[in-house]
Amino acid sequence: MIARGFFVFAAALVGRRWEFGSLQSSHEDEYKPAFCQPGSTMETVARETVTDVSFEDIEGARERIAPHVQQSPCPYSELFSQQFGCKVYLKLENLHLTGSFKERGACNRLIQMSDQDRADGVVAASAGNHAQAVALYASKFDIQAKIVMPEGTPLVKVTRTRNFGGEVILKGANFDEAYDHAVEVAKEENRHFIHPFNDSDIIAGQGTIGLELLEQNPYLDTVLVPIGGGGMAAGIAVAIKETNPKIRVIGVEAEVLSSMKASIEAEAVVELPAATTLCDGIAVRRVGELPRRILSMYLDGIVTVSEQEVAGAVLDILETEKMIAEGAAAAPIAALAAEKIENIKGRRVCAVISGGNIDVNVVARIIERGLVATGRIYRLDLQLRDTPGALAEVLAEIAEMDANVLEVHHNRTFAEGSPVGMTNVEFKLETRGADHIERLRTNLKSAGYRFLDHL
Repeated sequence: MIARGFFVFAAALVGRRWEFGSLQSSHEDEYKPAFCQPGSTMETVARETVTDVSFEDIEGARERIAPHVQQSPCPYSELFSQQFGCKVYLKLENLHLTGSFKERGACNRLIQMSDQDRADGVVAASAGNHAQAVALYASKFDIQAKIVMPEGTPLVKVTRTRNFGGEVILKGANFDEAYDHAVEVAKEENRHFIHPFNDSDIIAGQGTIGLELLEQNPYLDTVLVPIGGGGMAAGIAVAIKETNPKIRVIGVEAEVLSSMKASIEAEAVVELPAATTLCDGIAVRRVGELPRRILSMYLDGIVTVSEQEVAGAVLDILETEKMIAEGAAAAPIAALAAEKIENIKGRRVCAVISGGNIDVNVVARIIERGLVATGRIYRLDLQLRDTPGALAEVLAEIAEMDANVLEVHHNRTFAEGSPVGMTNVEFKLETRGADHIERLRTNLKSAGYRFLDHL
């Protein structure tokens, strides 16, 4: 077990640095949780009820899972640090065998089951990450596991869950329907239901990320954590805040499904309408009551990110760090890129990259759209004379401007707004950015070409 004394010593060092360091504020009020002001009803409720997960529980989880779950690295990112104006570290939970942080909680929950409970078997509901983690550790601990997944789950996630030893049941159009069926299976077959986030052992297991962060970089100022159901964020918050409350822990949610933000503000779990998001790993309509209570006490705030911001972050991580991150895992980088985290200039910031399980087809679409958004792929629509040599002439102009032609499409039949004898032509070009596109358009306009987007 990790000695608590180490963390107390680290906290003392960090506290001293916050008092005298040039980069840190000495005003503690600045770092009080945004959702828990002194003397408020929320603070009273939180302190009276948050007894389910303690720092000692997380230390115990760390000792239990250590032989089975490898510690993930937390390297410094030079390029992201230059880009965002702070010292950026990446906690790489996407490097686990199943590709996500979920292994920690699943291992801690299953390893503590009695022989009788193991003989009964388990059931879980998941769209991917939790499913694979439960399947893996159920197999390791000789437990028969049934995993209920939505019918639309990508084949690669279904296949991997089966390969890890889980019996997959495809049921329901979404996670909520799969969850309901899993609960029914648990009752009918007397199995133990393994909740993905509203479980103290699961939260304690995920909290081991926080312990590792304190070891790897005890002088962190801010930790950015994706939030879905809230289990990982709650565990990390307990581990860090119980050691050094001056380290900010900030959650990041998908803009279209910010269920934890809504629930904390309402002081009760709020169920949001279903929504489609690239952040499928945190696409939770109804958060856990236990994580909500914990985060109400410990979290410093929540920011939300749009789909476009997340897509851009997935592409940024791929290009900058040569690494695959799923949408949910890219959310902290999206928040940094969109400048949604206040007071971070020059500070030490850790972004938890929670997983890397993303469908390759989705990655391909993200790359394509990202290239369009950054002006590296451009669609050029021109009206040309429908005569021999007209296409060759404009291609020569494009080549002169060092733009690469990827695709060309003629549209004679549906060329609305174009006179007879003219044709509409769509070019898909590889360019070097917005300035290059503007120069290309200026030259073509000077040469007498008519742009269809100006019709």
